Amino acid sequence: MAEANAENLLTTPLYQRHVAAGGRMVPFGGYSLPVQYASGIMAEHKWTRAHAGLFDVSHMGPSFLTLANPGGDTEADHATVAALIEPLVCGDILGLKPGQVRYTLMLNDAGGTIDDLMIARSPLFPGSLYIVVNAGTKDNDFAIIAKAAGDKAKLTRADNGALLALQGPEAVAALEAIVAGVAELGFMTYAPFDWNGSRLIIARSGYTGEDGYEILCDAEIAETLWDTLLTDDRVRPIGLGARDSLRLEAGLPLYGHDLNETISPTEAGLNFAVSKRRREAADFPGADRVLKEYAGDLARVRVGLIVEGAPAREGAEILDASGTAIGVVTSGGFAPSLGKAIALGFVPPAFAAIGSKLQVAVRGRAQSTQVVPTPFVPHRYFRKAKS
Repeated sequence: MAEANAENLLTTPLYQRHVAAGGRMVPFGGYSLPVQYASGIMAEHKWTRAHAGLFDVSHMGPSFLTLANPGGDTEADHATVAALIEPLVCGDILGLKPGQVRYTLMLNDAGGTIDDLMIARSPLFPGSLYIVVNAGTKDNDFAIIAKAAGDKAKLTRADNGALLALQGPEAVAALEAIVAGVAELGFMTYAPFDWNGSRLIIARSGYTGEDGYEILCDAEIAETLWDTLLTDDRVRPIGLGARDSLRLEAGLPLYGHDLNETISPTEAGLNFAVSKRRREAADFPGADRVLKEYAGDLARVRVGLIVEGAPAREGAEILDASGTAIGVVTSGGFAPSLGKAIALGFVPPAFAAIGSKLQVAVRGRAQSTQVVPTPFVPHRYFRKAKS
């Protein structure tokens, strides 16, 4: 994936497939990626909600953190590797079960968010974690993790391969048809699978609010896997434009927009990502600030907005009823599933109650908006019944 095109952008192993399919290629996170195909963002969005959308997310940062000298005791080895990563994040990594994936946040000492990421415990190898970070922050993230690991563990980057996301209500049936056993995975779990003599790392997770999977594979088989999935009539290629509108409808934050190094988990409405054990121990970066905010000492909170009229884009001011600026939109656009404009943004807690009537400034004109619950469109993740 180190190849650069004429604009000095990196390309993924699926670049030629996107070009051949008529993908409109745009710069994103240092890569050339398809924002849409011929059918357009609206159609791609609706297809994913109804069937199965296939996304190239190979720009992301998958990696493996593995103990240099595992002792052979499964739980002890997991505790050792968890102890290396936990000082960087607010999640309970020690408590992960084999194969379990956890969404967490890497925080700075002031409680701001360096990145949001997925950390999973290997179902096979004691003392090993599967970590996926965001594209735009991955070099810095990997440097932080490697430094924390020192000589006790090795961080192996896997972003020289391909990462595919298959999302939508028909994703399970489509993938199960070629990789037997994936339907047995529960939401936020992962496992390795053999496919045509190659190893796939498959997690039942995603960034659309729909059920589905993220599939890590070697670069050499990426095109074959992509082509095989697209032979299924239920599956179509989907670009980054629909990925963004889907995640916005799902109320999921985008790093660099709804999260950054000044925004804490509590401000962002991500209290669930600060695990109970970590809160009680107050042993994560920025704990003093985050715990005060958790107790209610907050200056701003993230809210969902239904906007009347034209979409309010990132940077638009949020106004109170009298027209005074009180906050800012961090993500906004049209929601194809709702036929309305929606947005995420930050306002003082006094204006955050569901049903609050506010305004947004769009091209110099105030438009009515209302605070609503998120997600805007209900999540459809698959959770197994607890035994």
